[in-house]
Amino acid sequence: MDLSEVEPARDRRVRRTRAAVLRAVVDLVTERGTAAITVSEIAEAADVSRRVVYQHFGDLDSLLLEAGLDLARRELLPRLTGFSQAVDPRAETLAVASHFADHRVFYGALLTGSCAFALDRGLISLLLPINRQAVEHVHGDRLSEQAVDDLAAFVTGGAGSFVTSWVVAGAPDPETFTDRLISVISLLLEPR
Repeated sequence: MDLSEVEPARDRRVRRTRAAVLRAVVDLVTERGTAAITVSEIAEAADVSRRVVYQHFGDLDSLLLEAGLDLARRELLPRLTGFSQAVDPRAETLAVASHFADHRVFYGALLTGSCAFALDRGLISLLLPINRQAVEHVHGDRLSEQAVDDLAAFVTGGAGSFVTSWVVAGAPDPETFTDRLISVISLLLEPR
């Protein structure tokens, strides 16, 4: 038997197992409205052993963090990276607000739980390149690379804090929140 034929099958099994565990986390946290779930409950919901969960993710906080980041990578980033060079700030901001509103119970539980800081940092890392592109689009010819990086980090961190507060408050009306966030960001990004 050729070993190259075995590895892809194993990789598919590993990917399916990881996906099942991450889905179980999202479902359990959303259903209960809290991140206070156990590895045993996750393993049972994913139809895997506790040992498999620990092998893949290490500990519960790492698993919760990865579930939050995975959800953003799978559902949010594709909605943002599909925009053309002519960035539509409202459409991108509404995509972010809608994603977090759609998953407000899940993110709210994580953003008030033990992995809150790590999730906040992870989400900022995911969104920073997109915001950097927007800053560069608006100010790139007038700012140094360092200033573009600094402004993008400032906007991303500030917007992240604003989004976190909104999600924890229940994420009412993504349209209104989008308008609020756009008005604040435009003050920072508007060319003079």
